[in-house]
Amino acid sequence: MPLLHDVAHLGHAELLTPEPERSLWFFTQVLGLTENGARGDSVYLRTWDDYEHHSLKLTASDSSGIRRTGLRAASEAALHRRVAAIEAAGLGLGWQDGDLGIGPTYLFRDPDGHEFELYYETQWYRPTGELKPALKNQAQAYPGRGVCVRRLDHVNFLAAQSELNGRFVCDALGGRVTEQIVLDDGTASAQWLHFAQKSYDLVYTDDWTKSSGRLHHLAFATDTREDILRAADICLDKGVFIETGPHKHAIQQTFFLYVYEPGGNRIELCNPCARLIFAPDWAPVSWTQQERAKGQAWGLATISSFHTHGTPPVG
Repeated sequence: MPLLHDVAHLGHAELLTPEPERSLWFFTQVLGLTENGARGDSVYLRTWDDYEHHSLKLTASDSSGIRRTGLRAASEAALHRRVAAIEAAGLGLGWQDGDLGIGPTYLFRDPDGHEFELYYETQWYRPTGELKPALKNQAQAYPGRGVCVRRLDHVNFLAAQSELNGRFVCDALGGRVTEQIVLDDGTASAQWLHFAQKSYDLVYTDDWTKSSGRLHHLAFATDTREDILRAADICLDKGVFIETGPHKHAIQQTFFLYVYEPGGNRIELCNPCARLIFAPDWAPVSWTQQERAKGQAWGLATISSFHTHGTPPVG
């Protein structure tokens, strides 16, 4: 299936936390994000090379998890084409005024119940003072604080049926599957999907609890692979729980580190963030159940909590 290019990229995500002060400390002092406004129970944060108003909206809540994922359309016309397709699928929630930094927004859900917002109008970040970079083609000065993640990379959702959601992303949003895990019974238990040349923006993974609407992890890209190793030391020094890594994934070949932020949400630090796919006729790379049982690229066993931990917690 060819890419439609109606969705330009993943724009931002809203993360829920029952520990707002400690989570804010994690994202600003450990990962190195910069505050760019607040409203109600939410703080808006940005990485140093994302061009929009914010990369992450951190919201105080009774529990952890993801409230909403923002996707930017490629144009006003593309926005309305995708809205029509979403409504035809029966999953639209309707229009609303935009949040801080974005214009009119269309809300919808995927088949599993995860909430999304699709928009085109956006406010480009214009840094001043010490945040103004020396190089005018950089969104913000390098903060030199903590890990200094460069940008928001992808969202990995847990879903009762990954394949159903992947089909929706392809049919309604114009995405494409780049890689997937296919079980012995022929069903896809995980799919990696993209909207442009970066090899994945959204991921769906089967939720072993059979729950719906949960988050597996939110991923931020570092500037270099060496930053992943440094991030492990920073997290160790700061008392941040390291779940697994540093290591290399076989799927997508990403170098990774997984940690839990204080609110309980799993966060991935990754580099290279994704491969670039230029082939217009790309066919999904399928990994078998036996191949995935081998673990990660260099033989590290997949940790058991990778299949059981998600947010909000269940049971």
